[in-house]
Amino acid sequence: MKRVPPNRRKFLKATAAATVCSIAAPNIVTASRTNSQIIIGEKEHQFEVLHQFPQLPSQYKWQTTHNVAVDAANNLYVIHEGRENQKEHPSIFVFDETGKFIRAFGQRFQGGGHGLEVRKEGNQEFLYVTGYQQVKEFAKLDLKGELVWVKRAPKESGVYHPDEAEKPAKVWGDDRFLPTNFAFLPDGGFYLADGYGSNYIHRFDKDAKWISSFGGKGKGEGKFNTAHGLWIDDRNPANPKVVVTDRAHNTLQIFDIDGKYEKTIPGFGLPANIDRQGDLLLVPELVARVSILDKDYKTIVQLGSDVERLSADTKKSIRGDEKQWQDGKFVHPHDACFDNKGNIYVAEWVQTGRVTKLKKVS
Repeated sequence: MKRVPPNRRKFLKATAAATVCSIAAPNIVTASRTNSQIIIGEKEHQFEVLHQFPQLPSQYKWQTTHNVAVDAANNLYVIHEGRENQKEHPSIFVFDETGKFIRAFGQRFQGGGHGLEVRKEGNQEFLYVTGYQQVKEFAKLDLKGELVWVKRAPKESGVYHPDEAEKPAKVWGDDRFLPTNFAFLPDGGFYLADGYGSNYIHRFDKDAKWISSFGGKGKGEGKFNTAHGLWIDDRNPANPKVVVTDRAHNTLQIFDIDGKYEKTIPGFGLPANIDRQGDLLLVPELVARVSILDKDYKTIVQLGSDVERLSADTKKSIRGDEKQWQDGKFVHPHDACFDNKGNIYVAEWVQTGRVTKLKKVS
């Protein structure tokens, strides 16, 4: 019998609790139609909703979409979890900004594809990828999918079972390595969240050598329950912050650049990851919405919210039945990112896969 991860077994309980969460008077905007367009948002944050925006060629199938990223040419990269028994099926797909398919790769992540970020280093861009389930690794690739390096659990941290680095297996627990997402540091290094395993945030140098860790499992204020996503908030370059989505606690936690806890921002519904453009932070929430935050971490608009309907769905029928999905509404946003023109891509944690483009109209 396939083991369902504990944090996902508790999903419905958490969604019910998250229904009552709200950040100081955000603007929760319902969809409207203009000449058959579906428009959500308000003022300078209005978007046309284009569900199922990129389409795969017939030889491929979506298998639970997880994360999205955009390169300098405005191409879209999508990773799905994939199926462990389909090793030859790619887990990463690339599309141009019109949604046209370009290429596919990443078979090594099948059955565990998760995190995905594009990073420019010098004159070249690279993909950083995490794999969980039985994959249990993080890797750096070029944009064509060629492997630069691959790493497993950092034994130096002293928090993992002895088998995690040499003999990764589909085993979950607080002493296991199930990495989720990255955040990139100004010095060329990066942070890596072990959101489904130890709940530690690991710091690595530019050569992917482990330096230090902070966090671990706990009840908040520097400890986490599913430290799923993170980002370096450098909107104040003199005082950058590490922002971590403490998903099962429905909060963001703020740290200084060295991992010292500073404060907690409550009021989310299973926040999954973070992206930034200009003064705005973008937070996809598994409980059926995408939030945009200002420089003070206050929510200024929530997009595609379907929180009440999803939270009342005790049989999970909405998530598994596309006929119940509503235009302009989200089901389970797992990741979201801005593109170079201010549009937003949203990947949802649904088995049939769904990537939505929110095309900026204001």
